[in-house]
Amino acid sequence: MSLKLEIEGVMLNVVSGYAPQVGCELEEKERFWSELDEVMESIPTGERVVIGADFNGHVGEENTGDEEVMGKFGVKEGNLEGQMVVDFAKRMDMAVVSTYFQKREEHRVTYKSGGRRTQVDYILCRRGNLKEISDCKVVVGERVARQHRMVVCRMTLMVCKKKRSEIEIEKKTKWWKLKKEDCCEEFRQKLRQALGGQVVLPDDWETTAEVIRETGRKVLGVSSGRRKEDKETWWWNEEVQDSIQRKRLAKKKWDMDRTEENRQEYKELQCRVKREVSKAKQKAYDELYTRLDTREGEKDLYRLTRQRDRDGKDVQQKVDKIRKDEVRKALKRMKSGKAVGPDDIPVKVWKCLGEAAVEFLTSLFNRVLESEKMPEEWRRSVLVPIFKNKGDVQSCSNYRGIKLMSHTMKLWERVVEARLRKVVEICEQQYDFMPRKSTTDAIFALRILMEKYRDGQRELHCVFVDLEKAYDRVPREELWYCMRKSGVAEKYVRVVQDMYERSRTVVRCAVGQTVEFKVEVGLHQGSALSPFLFAIVMDQLSEEVRQESPWTMMFADDIVICSESREQVEENLERWRFAPERIGMKVSRSKTEYMCVNEREGSGTVRLQGEEMKKVQEFKYLGSTVQSNGECGKEVEKRVQA
Repeated sequence: MSLKLEIEGVMLNVVSGYAPQVGCELEEKERFWSELDEVMESIPTGERVVIGADFNGHVGEENTGDEEVMGKFGVKEGNLEGQMVVDFAKRMDMAVVSTYFQKREEHRVTYKSGGRRTQVDYILCRRGNLKEISDCKVVVGERVARQHRMVVCRMTLMVCKKKRSEIEIEKKTKWWKLKKEDCCEEFRQKLRQALGGQVVLPDDWETTAEVIRETGRKVLGVSSGRRKEDKETWWWNEEVQDSIQRKRLAKKKWDMDRTEENRQEYKELQCRVKREVSKAKQKAYDELYTRLDTREGEKDLYRLTRQRDRDGKDVQQKVDKIRKDEVRKALKRMKSGKAVGPDDIPVKVWKCLGEAAVEFLTSLFNRVLESEKMPEEWRRSVLVPIFKNKGDVQSCSNYRGIKLMSHTMKLWERVVEARLRKVVEICEQQYDFMPRKSTTDAIFALRILMEKYRDGQRELHCVFVDLEKAYDRVPREELWYCMRKSGVAEKYVRVVQDMYERSRTVVRCAVGQTVEFKVEVGLHQGSALSPFLFAIVMDQLSEEVRQESPWTMMFADDIVICSESREQVEENLERWRFAPERIGMKVSRSKTEYMCVNEREGSGTVRLQGEEMKKVQEFKYLGSTVQSNGECGKEVEKRVQA
């Protein structure tokens, strides 16, 4: 069982477990360690990990040869099961925290039964974070389970510094514009007006300097306050990543044992990384130029030039006031008869009031747009868990949380969404909530592709990627970044930020509702704006990994990637894993499935980080069943029986 916590920007993963006892079969023990390895591999390298588990093994007091992962303050002698704990720590670069602190034996013994006194419960953390642990001991007299005593550790998290992109740079007046004669003349006139028509400047420096600075800001403007672009990494590939990882491991090895052999190995890997970077850049540029020479490349070239032009401009442009016709269109799109939010005012009320409501709402929305502050009542919502009609009814993972929000706020969201759609250009591979696109288009494109490969008697390899709790895991800082990168005016970014500021909700179920609590991560489920915001995030995340449709198609978080070879689709899957997981989202290993269309011989399945994905003969894609033989008999049967 694992739990992910965010503490002051630091991600902490807490993992608990129970290992098989000494008398169990070796196969069962190996299965436990294999599952624990999978849990660790699913956690990003930069996140903290604390494991607390009953490992049913004795690591002992002797740590010769294992000094890098354990101390010498265990209990008595070790055994085979304890060595498995040590081996796991070495594999995952972990440390057995419980053995690093010198305590009386009474404060190290975690298990007491009759005359037996031993240590089987341990706390582990990453070796690099061991310095954050200040104490670890057994609490005498406290038992959390029969015969087991409580083990506690004191951990002080080192909060990371702000990212460079988050550091605000002082905005500077564009004094260079004074080189132009017209700007210079305008500045002189405005300065004279600021001084009340006087030609002579005031005697005191403070007054003169302030008037000049203020006039300069008004006439010449100020810089955007954005940092220079970070080093380009669009050419990054797996070979570069692997080489850098090996170089880091060699550096650690050299730091621990500064022999000439280790130093030479580190230097050789340094040179290899430089060669890999050079090769990756050259390969990426060659592929870029080749693609730009094709007809499809014309679209890429147009997109690149638009992006470069947009990057060079500020997005602090003037925002027009909300017009009545915008409110009318949004009101017309709202459906009546939907469950209301905490304010208990349905959209039907506004439709009933007609033009009077349009005038009131237009005035209200303009005040919200101007102040960038919406009514506090709109920040409250009710979360209703809806069973997915599959799986264990007692498992929370089989429920979908839907928020009941203020209808008036949803109306405001639709007005904002309509404006954002005029500015943001979403890629053609996205089919969710896009104009003139629907599920039928994506289903049709996939079926046509499958049929063509079946007719040509060629294999087509498809992977249906599922993102775990996609809406709930979108980091909001990443959302603001993606909006700005897509060219959204800063005014609208702040308006959307206000929609998520101080948002609170309660959970309503059959036995009542919980106390109100804050919601500080993810997008609002049930929001009118959330689908488009999610499309913006996915558009930016997939910019470097997606291929042309239908080889890549997205419907919100439902992604299908296709290729002519299993190796290529496996490589593309790894890229799709890296893109969302680097910001905290996660590809579901259990729900991501692989299908081979027109398979001629057993070609196995694809792997993701060494783990085999489930291979299927049929898959329900966007509600329609597709089959590996390219036929649609299952879908026809389903519709006949409906």
